[in-house]
Amino acid sequence: MLPTLPDYLNQRAQTIQLLALDVDGVMTDGTLLFSALGDELKAFNILDGLGIKQLMSAGIEVAVITGRQSPLTARRIGDLGIPHLLQGREDKGVALKSLVRELGLDAESVAYMGDDLPDLPAIRYAGLGVTVPNGHWFVRQHADFCTRARGGRGAVRELCDLILTAQGRLTAMLDGFLQDPDPC
Repeated sequence: MLPTLPDYLNQRAQTIQLLALDVDGVMTDGTLLFSALGDELKAFNILDGLGIKQLMSAGIEVAVITGRQSPLTARRIGDLGIPHLLQGREDKGVALKSLVRELGLDAESVAYMGDDLPDLPAIRYAGLGVTVPNGHWFVRQHADFCTRARGGRGAVRELCDLILTAQGRLTAMLDGFLQDPDPC
């Protein structure tokens, strides 16, 4: 059964043309692991990845804005085919505004998902500012919506499904998975 969205959320999600995401705490659970050799390790959720791909296949732009520089993040973003990666950007509000201008969009057509204080300017700028339940309490107070799923545990997928539902596209995508590719 498709989620029932509150009217305010449905209205905002209907106009989204760009989803911008933070990485640590949103696409991951925020844990940074380092091997004895100093190699960085991160765990990304596969559910989130498919949700991002579905969003992009529906014609919605996706971007990642992160304060850290990470080859692992670059690899994951590349694997997903996300065209916009801005790393090393603590000024996430400024970075998002610049990207929005570059793409010729307006703030109302943007959703941003973050979890911590550096994300707050982008959350407040976006037409739909979203956070996760494991996000900082002050960020949760200022977001338009907080997912049920935690960061790194399907929160991005939840938001992707929400946007696709509001835009009337999720049902057709789900129905596509019910089709038998080999009817013989």
